[in-house]
Amino acid sequence: MHFKTIFKSLKNKDMLKKFLIIVGILFVYRFLAHIPLPLGEVNTFREAVHNLINSTNFGSFINMISGGGLTNFSIILVGISPYITASIVIQLLTKAIPSLEEISEDGEVGRKKINQWTRMLAVPLAIIQSVAYIYILNQNVLASATAITPDLTAMQWTIAIISMVAGSIILMWLGELMTEQGIGNGISTLILASIVSSLPQTLATFWTNLTNTEQGTLSLFGWFNLPVNPTTFWITLGFVIAIIVVIYFLTKLNEAQRVLTINYAKRVHGNSAYGDIRSILPLKLISAGVIPVIFATAFLSLPALIGQVILTNNADSTLGQQLVSIFTAPNANNFAELYPLGITWKWFIYPVALFLLIVMFTYFYSSVNFNTKEIADNLQKQGGFIEGVRPGLQTADYLERIVRRLNLFGALSLGFVAMLPFITDYIFIVLQGVPAGLSISGTGLLLIVTISLENLRAIDSRALMVTYDDYGKEAPKRKLLKRIKKTKAKAAAN
Repeated sequence: MHFKTIFKSLKNKDMLKKFLIIVGILFVYRFLAHIPLPLGEVNTFREAVHNLINSTNFGSFINMISGGGLTNFSIILVGISPYITASIVIQLLTKAIPSLEEISEDGEVGRKKINQWTRMLAVPLAIIQSVAYIYILNQNVLASATAITPDLTAMQWTIAIISMVAGSIILMWLGELMTEQGIGNGISTLILASIVSSLPQTLATFWTNLTNTEQGTLSLFGWFNLPVNPTTFWITLGFVIAIIVVIYFLTKLNEAQRVLTINYAKRVHGNSAYGDIRSILPLKLISAGVIPVIFATAFLSLPALIGQVILTNNADSTLGQQLVSIFTAPNANNFAELYPLGITWKWFIYPVALFLLIVMFTYFYSSVNFNTKEIADNLQKQGGFIEGVRPGLQTADYLERIVRRLNLFGALSLGFVAMLPFITDYIFIVLQGVPAGLSISGTGLLLIVTISLENLRAIDSRALMVTYDDYGKEAPKRKLLKRIKKTKAKAAAN
């Protein structure tokens, strides 16, 4: 990354304007996260939301993606998940239906059509999710509220659904506005802002616990005492070191790639010759990115959500209790309730199922997203070949073998990253009898690292374009300064 170039590019008015627009959109996004949904008694529904987040991993996952919109019971409660789901569905249909694939390959016009269909599909998905959320939250309110809460009227349902769908569409529009600035993907940036928005509260909690000296202070080599809690200090220090190591590992994992050398045969056309050059074909270790983790987490959380709905209507349902017990991610909030006898075989079902689903979705998405036969055909048409491999079918088979091996290691690595919080919980259970409660941090860290690197690359590319003319102007000056220095050095030597 050319950080000096990035800072230098801020002197450009157009670049500075783009940054200010993105910062302004992020402020609007955080403002929307605190506008309450016009539905009944807000505080009562917020209590129901808090219970939902603690009881199911799906609730905490949606709350993270929506930037606290679920906790605040705001109009962006649905968030941008309908647009993400619609994008994935359209992308899969594009690979499965030849006519859609032809439209997607039709340049800018085809891309606009695909984007328009994605927006259109996101609206009914937002309506469905809004109805589901309101029903679940209303049932939780009716089941747990201390005061008698009347059923929602048709007008209240309509206003709430319109508000939630409008909030989702506004977020989709804000994300596209950010993408148009050309310095990062807008939807990914909103997800990054959603995750980072919870950091100030987490840091404040850590600071409060750290400065609580009721149990004593930390003695520094017996010279003087620091006004911090010794136990919290060492735990915090251990977490900071672990997070730095994990971020370094995730960065290397995200940037890892296998580079293949492509040779192009020399061609003579009339009096001109072209070709006879070498290029590279980079194959990323994790070509699917974080999509397998998101898919696996959402897919595995649905049975627990269904079990919660069943228990809301019938608290004695055995099926609902089994679904919630087996498919709820074990954490510090629910461990004592779900596992009163300590760790049992049920505790391992969710982590093992999550690991297997991540591996499966990694292979599935990579096979859809990376077509080895199409790449081999394009290389053959352009006169390119891999040394030692015949063009055509053998090149496709060779690429397929390499991608299969990369997917194996990439899938296992993604699964290991997702397992880190559960491994931490297991260690804390053995040592202290209570898990650390970091069941979503692996996914959060992976999203933060991946999106941050993508945005940095986009900003770096834009900064190089903005400052390109400056490099052209400064190049002759640098050459002149070098000549003057060489002349002075020779004169001094003589």
